[in-house]
Amino acid sequence: MSAPQVLVLAKTPEPGRVKTRLCPPCTPEQAARIAAAALADTLDTVAAATAGARILVVDGDHPAPAGWARLAQRGGPLSDRLANAFADTRPVADHRGTAAATLLIGMDTPQLTAAHLDAAVGLLGTADGPDAVLGPADDGGWWALGLREPGHAEALRAIPTSTAHTGRLTLAALRHRGLRVHLLPRLRDVDTAADAHAVAALCPPGSRFAVAVDADVPSAAGVGR
Repeated sequence: MSAPQVLVLAKTPEPGRVKTRLCPPCTPEQAARIAAAALADTLDTVAAATAGARILVVDGDHPAPAGWARLAQRGGPLSDRLANAFADTRPVADHRGTAAATLLIGMDTPQLTAAHLDAAVGLLGTADGPDAVLGPADDGGWWALGLREPGHAEALRAIPTSTAHTGRLTLAALRHRGLRVHLLPRLRDVDTAADAHAVAALCPPGSRFAVAVDADVPSAAGVGR
């Protein structure tokens, strides 16, 4: 089997367009620096993990790292942009008519490790492994979706995003298609200041995200979700 490819769905870190739920207590400029740090750490982690190819699927003009492919996001609603990311990067089928598997992640879990990704890629790349892997997020969404056949991402178009039920509905939609789904570890993504401090505590002390949170996000004391 071809090695699974890894996609990073990201938004160019521009003030006022990223991490708006951090404001307040952050300014738009601080929130953009937090987003930039999260994206940089995520790209480094993917670079250190196993992948057949690495592709940055980006909204805006953020460049891809050396050796990566880069593709513009396409579509309006996030559900369409997710489905289109899988469709637009679908690898050419092999002689059996089977495309290489694809794993998609976002830029909101900078505590992610290469071991997390290697485990997901390994499951998708094993002949008798699951048809899909799904990484649930604490807020009810998901941080990773991997599909042995990327065409199944069409199911995402009918699923509302950014809700407390997105992950559950995604899992149900995949199973409705007859897919065997393996659940990855649950992670917390970064939406609020409380999230930022909690996730920074899980990152290596020298990580860009941990340094940025220390510099730009007010103390978690008294900060509610």
